[in-house]
Amino acid sequence: MKSTKNVFSRLVIDIFYVILIGMPTVAIVGRPNVGKSALFNRLAGRKIAIVHDQPGVTRDRLSAPCKITTHPCDIVDTGGIGATLDDGFAEQVAFEVDIAIATADLILFVVDAHEGLTPIDLALGQKLRKAKSPTLLVLNKVDHDNHEAAWSDFAKLGLGDGLAVSAEHGRQFYLLTDAIDAALAPMMPAEGETPETRQPEGIRIAIVGKPNAGKSSLANAIVQDERTIVSDIAGTTRDAVDLPCTFKGEHFTLIDTAGLRPRAKRDTSVEVFSAMRTEKAIRRADLTLLVIDLSTGITAQDRKIAQLILEENKPCLIVLNKFDLYHPGAKKKSRIEEATEHVKRELFFLNYAPFAIVSAKTNESVEMILKEAIKIRNQSRTIPGTGQLNRILQKAIEKNPPPVDSKLKKRMKLYYGTVATDKTSELIPVPTYILFLNDKKLLNQSYKQYLIHQLRESHPAPGIPVVFSPRSRERRDLSSETFSQKGH
Repeated sequence: MKSTKNVFSRLVIDIFYVILIGMPTVAIVGRPNVGKSALFNRLAGRKIAIVHDQPGVTRDRLSAPCKITTHPCDIVDTGGIGATLDDGFAEQVAFEVDIAIATADLILFVVDAHEGLTPIDLALGQKLRKAKSPTLLVLNKVDHDNHEAAWSDFAKLGLGDGLAVSAEHGRQFYLLTDAIDAALAPMMPAEGETPETRQPEGIRIAIVGKPNAGKSSLANAIVQDERTIVSDIAGTTRDAVDLPCTFKGEHFTLIDTAGLRPRAKRDTSVEVFSAMRTEKAIRRADLTLLVIDLSTGITAQDRKIAQLILEENKPCLIVLNKFDLYHPGAKKKSRIEEATEHVKRELFFLNYAPFAIVSAKTNESVEMILKEAIKIRNQSRTIPGTGQLNRILQKAIEKNPPPVDSKLKKRMKLYYGTVATDKTSELIPVPTYILFLNDKKLLNQSYKQYLIHQLRESHPAPGIPVVFSPRSRERRDLSSETFSQKGH
């Protein structure tokens, strides 16, 4: 009984630590294609990192809470060290791993038990023996007992016997979780220790756009740290990378995503998975930043991504990047006016989204992005209530009655409107305006846009989409809280 009580007390302390201080960081490192991402996904309890047999798929640092250890911790997946990649990223990937090692509280050094010890493993083992943090050697891909014969080779690394597991099948994973818990135990707070405040997640902002629009450069400029790899080669970022930052006391989580190419041009399964992750990032974000490369102008792919944001009913801020390359010889005022007209013309259907004109490369006006994000968040809290909504709609209909439908030979009648709030985002909620009509088929697109325009005039709420949900009802089915449509 006493033992159970002690375990419960220890768990409460650890949870308190997670909420208020922050979790220890466990970095997963190793050469390419040893199963680091599969290990990461199993520890995270969900598929976050892309798992593929092509070396060099993971390039940036990915972070997620560990779901299967007793002690809470953040796990960080890294790019493969020593990769002979055909796209020139080996040096930058190694740099990313160096950062992870320098900031980690515990390192998981993953090797492939099938392939045995390699020169890259030996070189990395030498490096890890000098690391300030403890290192656990993980012998991955040990799917059955026959694979255990190769273990003796890894003793040359000088990192102990190692833990034989299979990340893909979960074999003997309890050995790894027990070892992680044992290593983390000294880092957990003692009873009675006063924790510091942990930074909350804040507003989740997905940075989306076509390849090479400058999304990663923009993310690095905002957080003022080279957390994601920047290159002129399109497709550098493949996973959605979460980056925490603060601005004027506000907390944010930036989600840097892979560039979305047209579906027909996604020529590898890795790119298809990356696109799926980007689309998922849009759905889980509170706000999307649509990054446009001003130097090339708005393209058909930019419009398709904007349409995706519109279909998901997501709050949006359009970021016009690379302003330093946009007609550099002209006066700044005329450049801004021309860029503004270009956006309004090409992205007219996303007219609820404000925009910021910036240059991630020169850091020009980058702070405007988070200022606009805060403004959008604040404006989302001023949506009209049910009474206000009905007064606005009644006035709009009196000003411009709906037309008679030529096929149905009827005119739309609006009995009543109400407001429902989207619960998927508490920080920047998107309201849905439910309209009770005599027949929802009578609300055509043109009149719908007119009502949206009238609603925006009364409650601008820049960045927040207006979502109508028309429903067919008979007047007798409605409550007494309806307003008359006499003469219409």
